[in-house]
Amino acid sequence: MTIKSISALLLIVFVVVITQASGFAAELKPVELPKPERTGGKPLMETLNDRHSSRSFSSRELPLQTLSNLLWAAFGINREDYSMRTAPSAYNWQEIDIYVATKDGLYIYNPKGNILKPVLDKDIRGLTGRRESVKDAPVNLVYVADFSKMTRVKEEDKTFYSAADTGHISQNVYLFCASEGLATFVRSGIDKPALAEAMKLADNQKIILSQTVGYPKE
Repeated sequence: MTIKSISALLLIVFVVVITQASGFAAELKPVELPKPERTGGKPLMETLNDRHSSRSFSSRELPLQTLSNLLWAAFGINREDYSMRTAPSAYNWQEIDIYVATKDGLYIYNPKGNILKPVLDKDIRGLTGRRESVKDAPVNLVYVADFSKMTRVKEEDKTFYSAADTGHISQNVYLFCASEGLATFVRSGIDKPALAEAMKLADNQKIILSQTVGYPKE
């Protein structure tokens, strides 16, 4: 075997090793979402009247436009000059990240680019809740607080503030779903250590709640 052929073989081995070590996350591509539609929907009082939790979901996927509108309603930017959001945030920390678990894998919502950034090429929907119905629903949102962004507050108060901020976001999702005829429910019944490990979260990242969104089961 010549030196040239040996070098080529070593290069192939190197590429295979690197690919296996890094998993398959590189295969999961970013998803560019359509521009969110900021008009339409039911009047507020009708939406409040229709707001409720559902625990049965169709496996039918959400159109990208609907997903874009949903995430913008949840915690998107509604004042571009200051990057302010649709939900209040204590001290404007904006410490809550929305992870989006689908059958294709796990993404994180980037509101500035209106894009889903790939995190994990693996279907982890079944880990986002203990109910059987969550694993087949098209979208499971996981609300994760980055405690490193929460300054000027005692460590023991970070859980309270992040839970309150998540509540605002979750209610936005409820109202959007009520307006659009979608089903949703939010929960804390999660094996958080197992989900955090699967999501490869850092120590400063804390799972607060998860929320399933989809069409009502027919």
